[in-house]
Amino acid sequence: MMRTLSLNARAAILSAVLLVVFLGAWEASVTRQVMGEALTEYDILMGVGQPRAAVPPPSDVLVKAWEQLSDPFYDAGPNDKGIGIQLAYSVGRVLSGFGLAVMVALPLGFLIGMSPVAYKALNPFIQVLRPISPLAWMPLALFIIQDANASAVFVIFICSIWPMLLNTAFGVAGVRQDWVNVARTHELGSLRTAFTVILPAAAPTILTGMRISIGIAWLVIVAAEMLVGGTGIGYYVWNEWNNLDLTSVIFSILMIGLVGMLLDAFFAALQRAVTYAE
Repeated sequence: MMRTLSLNARAAILSAVLLVVFLGAWEASVTRQVMGEALTEYDILMGVGQPRAAVPPPSDVLVKAWEQLSDPFYDAGPNDKGIGIQLAYSVGRVLSGFGLAVMVALPLGFLIGMSPVAYKALNPFIQVLRPISPLAWMPLALFIIQDANASAVFVIFICSIWPMLLNTAFGVAGVRQDWVNVARTHELGSLRTAFTVILPAAAPTILTGMRISIGIAWLVIVAAEMLVGGTGIGYYVWNEWNNLDLTSVIFSILMIGLVGMLLDAFFAALQRAVTYAE
């Protein structure tokens, strides 16, 4: 019977089985932990020991998910907003910083890829700035910009620019010289050659850089929002941890993973579309 199933169907069945086994083991382990702690309740009442926060079972996380997703955009004050609002703020910051990085990285990457002189001149700066942790820029950004939201966008810009810049330069430099020579024989200008010959040929590599950048940006925004506070999924995680609400923490972690998967899937679809178009 397994031979008659497609590869995707078998993979889906295996994923479902692994998920059920994982959730079952998680639920059972938490139940045993709760039973073990119940045996020491007398000691707690007698003043020997203190009650501890415990990892919630997956059933509690599902209940929390239902509560949050049934009304994701409620707004009950600065520290009480729905998960939809928190994610919207984070995605907005990511897309803003990512968009700014696109506007800088693509033209600069074309310049580096098409000009050996520009590559040799700019490469030392790139190699010095690229390894710096994006969060290391946060104190300087807060001091100069003096706005938490804009500082978070700047950090996303910094972490997004390098993969796009390097992949664009690599893709442009790797375009076959024969195609460029044909464009020159047709007396195409540099700008028209870049758009009609080099950009289509380098597009898969450029999109690979953009896909890497959006993944890094989504990772960084969570940490950045923990630092700046206010709104966003990173702030939501940190706030729920301060409230010792581990159920909300686990639920928010799952939502972070889901949104990250959707962002990656979008750029993966763009990659496939560009590759097939060639």
